[in-house]
Amino acid sequence: MQNTLIDAGPLIALFDKNDQYHKKAIAFIKHFQGKFLSTWPVITEASHMLDFSTKAQLALLEWIHRGGIQIVEIDQSQILRIIELTRKFEDVPMDLADATLIVASETLGIDRIASIDSDFYVYRDIRNKYLTNIFQL
Repeated sequence: MQNTLIDAGPLIALFDKNDQYHKKAIAFIKHFQGKFLSTWPVITEASHMLDFSTKAQLALLEWIHRGGIQIVEIDQSQILRIIELTRKFEDVPMDLADATLIVASETLGIDRIASIDSDFYVYRDIRNKYLTNIFQL
């Protein structure tokens, strides 16, 4: 089982029936074999975008509770790296959620992500490597 980071986009699509990627997200999750990891800023972003429905927000949280996603903690010692990344990619721009995913990839050695954003084709980690976006494949 391979660990894969997951960004807010596929999470929003999974729990928003009106999202243009909803069917793709459902098919992706059904066929995915591995473990999803994410960060609290990503979950916060997804929950905020699902604010049209408390039911959708709760479904996301219940899925996480059942083990759908393992939360990677970002601690204060990693804030400087988040600042560095945000400055490096400010022309994209890189937001907090995306920066925490790059930090998680560096910390845990994960090289795969599920994202709708094309930004991950620009962002590189400390090893100067891109994450492979398996949601777009």
